[in-house]
Amino acid sequence: MTQVFNPARGEVALSLGPHRVTLCLTLGALAELESALACDSLAALRSRLAQLRSAELLTVLEILVRAGGGVPAGCVLRSVHPGDAARAVAEAFRAALA
Repeated sequence: MTQVFNPARGEVALSLGPHRVTLCLTLGALAELESALACDSLAALRSRLAQLRSAELLTVLEILVRAGGGVPAGCVLRSVHPGDAARAVAEAFRAALA
């Protein structure tokens, strides 16, 4: 389901049918996540990520995919299985912070 593309950047791949998207946790993505989830620190973000609603999981996924290069034409992120999305997001954080 997920595999690291570029370990130096912490990139992770997520397959969506015939498409593959790249997730990447960048400093810009962290800042965007803090804002989107109304967190005032990385500690607050960590706690918040442990209790995401489904709409928020989609928001996190969209942010990490944008940081990884965006969504290919014809690919719909909303079609991803929730478990696959959660695993890919978790793997993106692990890869970036390793």
